[in-house]
Amino acid sequence: MKKIYFFIFAYLCCSMTFAQKLSIESIMQDPKNSIGSLPSNIFWSEDSKTIYFNWNPDKNKADSLYGLLVSDKKIFKVSPSVRRGLPSAFGVYSKDRSKKVFTRNGDIFLMDTQTQAIRQITNTLEYESDAEFSGKEDKIIFTKANNLFSFNLSNGEIVQLSNFIAGAKRPDAKQSEQDKWLKQDQLSMFEILKERADKKKEGEKISKADLPKRPKEFYLDEKRIDNLVLSPDGNYITFRLTKSATGSKSTIVPNYVTESGFTEDIPARTKVGAPAASYEYFVYQIAKDTILSMPTKGIDGIYDQPAYLKDYAVKKDTAKAKKPEARMVLMSGPVWSEDSKYAVMVARSTDNKDRWILKFDPITLKFETIDRQHDEAWIGGPNIGFGTGSLGFLADQKTLYFQSEADGYSHIYTVDLSNNQKKQLTKGKFEVQSLQLSKDKNFFYITTNEVHPGEQHFYKMPVAGGERTRLTKLVGSNQVVLSPDETKLAYLHSESTKPWELYLQDNSSTATATQLTQSTSEHFKAYKWRDPQVLTIKARDGEDIYARYYEGKGTKGKKPAVIFVHGAGYLQNAHKWWSQYFREYMFHNFLVDNGYDVLDIDYRGSAGYGRDWRTGIYRFMGGKDLTDHVDAAKWLVEKHGVDAKKIGIYGGSYGGFMTLMALFTTPDTFKAGAALRPVTDWAAYNHPYTANILNEPQKDSIAYRRSSPIYHAAGLKNRLLICHGMVDVNVHFQDVVRLSQRLIELKKENWELAAYPMEDHGFVEPTSWMDEYKRIFKLFEEELKK
Repeated sequence: MKKIYFFIFAYLCCSMTFAQKLSIESIMQDPKNSIGSLPSNIFWSEDSKTIYFNWNPDKNKADSLYGLLVSDKKIFKVSPSVRRGLPSAFGVYSKDRSKKVFTRNGDIFLMDTQTQAIRQITNTLEYESDAEFSGKEDKIIFTKANNLFSFNLSNGEIVQLSNFIAGAKRPDAKQSEQDKWLKQDQLSMFEILKERADKKKEGEKISKADLPKRPKEFYLDEKRIDNLVLSPDGNYITFRLTKSATGSKSTIVPNYVTESGFTEDIPARTKVGAPAASYEYFVYQIAKDTILSMPTKGIDGIYDQPAYLKDYAVKKDTAKAKKPEARMVLMSGPVWSEDSKYAVMVARSTDNKDRWILKFDPITLKFETIDRQHDEAWIGGPNIGFGTGSLGFLADQKTLYFQSEADGYSHIYTVDLSNNQKKQLTKGKFEVQSLQLSKDKNFFYITTNEVHPGEQHFYKMPVAGGERTRLTKLVGSNQVVLSPDETKLAYLHSESTKPWELYLQDNSSTATATQLTQSTSEHFKAYKWRDPQVLTIKARDGEDIYARYYEGKGTKGKKPAVIFVHGAGYLQNAHKWWSQYFREYMFHNFLVDNGYDVLDIDYRGSAGYGRDWRTGIYRFMGGKDLTDHVDAAKWLVEKHGVDAKKIGIYGGSYGGFMTLMALFTTPDTFKAGAALRPVTDWAAYNHPYTANILNEPQKDSIAYRRSSPIYHAAGLKNRLLICHGMVDVNVHFQDVVRLSQRLIELKKENWELAAYPMEDHGFVEPTSWMDEYKRIFKLFEEELKK
C-alpha cells in the first residue's frame, strides 16, 4: 500500500514539474490545449434574459454556441435546431424597438421583440439584403437583384421601387434615308396600309396607357450598383455606381502541395498603385421620375493637391499650367433625419487625405460642407474609417454626432445642422474607441483608454457632453455588449496574464462584475506566467514609447536580450490585457526562463496613442519606428545591464519587415534577427494599406526606396533567419524569393530561409509553429550567448 502511495506521489511531482517547465512544443501546440477554449462573439436575446456566446470547453474541432440564463447564471449548450431559429445578432429596430427586421441566409425576417415571435417575410432563391423600416414604419425596405423593394406589413404587397437594369440599352434600329423614303411612299400610295399603321399606333398608345406606372429604367452598362438608400419620406433614392479599373493586373500565388498533385495557382490581389475603380453618384427623384447625377467637383478642397508632390515639382510655364483635376471621392450615405429634413453624406478622397461630412440637398443636388478633416499623411483612427458607422442623429433630429481626429485624438463631436454650430464633447490625450447611442438617445455609451493607454473601460455620458460615468473597474480590457433593455453589461475581460473570460454586471458604476466562464486549461494554470511591466521609454525626440518589459535574472552587464516587434504596424501590444500574440507572450516567458530579457514596444505607427503617433511613419517606414527600437535597445543597456553586443530582434509581417530594416540599416545595434513573413518591397504590397503611408510608387518613389528593405540589403552584417509560408496571400512568398536573389548577388552568406509549403500568412499547423520557433530560439542561443 505504501508503494502505491509513493508511486502516486512521485507521478504527481513529475507531472507538476513537467507542466511548470515550458518547452517550445508545449507553447506552440493547439491553443485549445496550451491555453484553453476562450469565449467569443457575445450577443443577447432580445428580452435581455439570455447571453449567447461561442465557446469550446469540450475541445471539439470547432466552437459551438452556448447560452447563459441571467436569472440563475447557468451555462447550457445550444442545440443546432434552436441555434438555427435564433434571430441574427444584427438588424434594424423600429423607433420604439418593439420590432426588429433582419436578414438570414438571404431571406428577410421580422421579429416581435416582446414576444420573440419571428415572421419570415421572404423565402426566395434570390438574395435579399439591407432590410430596414420605411419612414412611417408601415413597410420594410430591402434590396434584391440590385433594386429596392418595399414589403407592406399590413397586406403583404411587394412593390419594386427602382428599375436598375444590368447591361446596356439596346439602341433602336436606325433607318437609312432610303428606308425612310420607301416607307413614306408606301403609306402615301396605299390607304389600307396607312389605316392599318394608324390603328396599330393607336393600339400601342392605349396599351401603354393601361400599363401600371413603373419606375424609370436606368441601364448600368458595365458598372456595379450599391449603396441604395431610400429617404424616410419615400421621395428619393440615392445610389452609387462603380466602374472597375481597366488595365489592373492581379497577382497569383503558386500552391505546390495539392490534392491533385499539380501546382495550382491561387488568384490574389493587385499591387499598390494599380489602376483604381471610379465612382459616380446619383439621386432618383421619384415624384419627377428623374435620375440625376450628383456633382462632386464642388466639394471644398477637392482640387487640393498633396504636399508630397512638391518633392517632384518641376518649373513650368505658369501661363500654360493647367488647373489640377478634381480628386476622386468615395461617398457613403446619406444618413437621413427621421423627418427627411436633413440628409448627410460622408465623402473620402481616394488618396485618403480628406474626409468631408456634407449636408446634401436632393432637389438642388448641392453639397454643403459641415466638417472637413484634412491630414497630409492619411485619415484614420478609431471609428473614422470609410462609411457612416459612427455618425447619426440625436433625438431632436437636427443634431448630428460623429468622431474626428481634428485635435489629434479620436473624439466625439456634434453639429447643429440648423446653424452649423459645432461642439466637441470629449477632449484629452486618449481615444474614444467605441460609440453607441442609448435607446432614449439621451446618453452615449463609449469605450476609451483615458485611464491608461493600455486599459479599455466602458463609460456612460450625456449626449450634451459633461461628466463620464465609468462602469467597468477591472484592470485590462473590457469589451462590453449592452443588453437590449440597457440594464446589464455582458463583456469579455482579460488581463496580461489572464485570457478572455465572460463577465456580467449591472449597468451601474457601483456594480460588481461576476465571472461566468472558467476556460483556461490545466496545462496553462500549471505555469506561473509573468506579468510584464508596462512602462515608458524616452525616445530621442522626447516622446514616450510605451513598452512591455520582461526582466531576466542574468548577470548585470552581460545579459542577452530579445526585442519583439508586433505586426500590422497599426496595432497595440504594450497593454494590460491578453495579447493577440499569445504564442509570442508564452515564448517570451520561455526566453526569460532561459536567461533573456525581453522587450516589446508600441513603436511609431502603433494604435492607441492618437494621430501623431499613428502617422509618425508617413513616407518613411523604417524611420522613426526603427529609431524607437534602437532607443529601446539603448535603454536596455543603460538601465537594465543588458550587453550591447547581445541584443536580438524578431517579429512577423510588419515585425518581419522591421527586423530586416534593423539588420540592414542599424547592424551595430542588433546581433541577430528573425524576420517572419516579412514585406521586403512595399511596391509589391496591397494598395489600401500601403498607399496611405507611402502614397503610390509611381508618384512617390522616394518613400518606397527608403522604406523597402530590398534596397538596403547590402548593409547586412549579422546573422539573419527568414521564415515564410509559401501560400501566403497577404505578403507573397515572392517577396522573400526576390530578397534571396538580392542577397545571393551581394554575396551575403550569413542568412538562411525556412519555407513552409502549406502555410498562409498566419500559420495554422502546430508543427509549423514549432519548427519556426525552434529555429528562432536556436538562432538566439547561438548568437546572443557566445
